[in-house]
Amino acid sequence: MLGTFVNTFAIVVGSLIGLAFSRFIPTKITNTLIHGVAFAVMLIGLKMAWKENSFIILICSLAFGGVIGELIRIEDRINGFGKWLEKKFSKQGGTLSKGFVTTTLLYCVGSMALVGSLESGLTGNHDTLFAKSVLDGLGSIIFAASLGIGVLFSAVSVFFYQGCITMGASFLKQFLTGPVISQMSAVGGLLIVAMAFNMLDMVKIKVANLLPAIFLPLLYFMLVQLFQWVFS
Repeated sequence: MLGTFVNTFAIVVGSLIGLAFSRFIPTKITNTLIHGVAFAVMLIGLKMAWKENSFIILICSLAFGGVIGELIRIEDRINGFGKWLEKKFSKQGGTLSKGFVTTTLLYCVGSMALVGSLESGLTGNHDTLFAKSVLDGLGSIIFAASLGIGVLFSAVSVFFYQGCITMGASFLKQFLTGPVISQMSAVGGLLIVAMAFNMLDMVKIKVANLLPAIFLPLLYFMLVQLFQWVFS
């Protein structure tokens, strides 16, 4: 859990720095800054997804993952929590929820969050999460300066998300093969691209409802292993 603790701390510190400087940055500059970051985020997501060749698994994961997400209304629940935070910090108006949802998804769906948490739980190697901490900390400065205090609260989401993966990694060790992790990372890459479109205000994609798709390649592999064991 050390890597997750460091990552959470980096987001908190970065957000506080960004909030401290936000009053000195004009709105038109922050809007341009967010759009510029969105293109960089899109490139990162495309590079993650482009490495995967198993497109059937990728497509099926997104399709079925989206259905699951819609049924359990993940996006509504995250937005609901963001709205609750807005009531507690009313001075931020409607930007608090946007900052919370945007950075929560961005920090959680990437391959570094997944692979780093698995490495931390399986081997005790926290290097990937340490590197992610630096990136998230710097990103939090930019996002907090433009999106407000909601970015700070995304640290809570990161802590629980990565913490759960880290603690559950040892139980799933036999299923977490290279191809499975690659497929999960590719799905996460496409969700990051979707996040970039949302940041550019080009379209509203319910990215949170697609989150179950990240774990469906793992479920598929587990079912394949089960059938092989039953019929062997």
